Amino acid sequence: QVQLVESGGGLVQPGGSLRLSCAASGFTFSSYVMRWYRQAPGKERELVAAISETGVRRNYADSVKGRYAIFRDNAKNTSYLQMNRLKPEDTAVYYCNAFRSAYGYEYAYWGQGTQVTVSS
Repeated sequence: QVQLVESGGGLVQPGGSLRLSCAASGFTFSSYVMRWYRQAPGKERELVAAISETGVRRNYADSVKGRYAIFRDNAKNTSYLQMNRLKPEDTAVYYCNAFRSAYGYEYAYWGQGTQVTVSS
């Protein structure tokens, strides 16, 4: 059974930090690109950060570049999103996503989301 379980969300003051975790099970974690998305109320879901299977390549949305860092531990089947210098506009539900494209097929799994609220 495939599972992605996010944790680490919560309420933080502007300028603060949070680290989100995404624990994966039920599939070969090291074969999947890992991504973090977020969705704010009334807005579309947006891609925040992505990391390649081995962790060599990382990409970020312009809105979080320099403040967020994505990394992964393939031995622990876990992806992380370190969020620093948080702003009120970072408030959203954050989702973990695992993606793989192989032999003409695409495989994508989603977590249930974790709420991040940035407010004083």
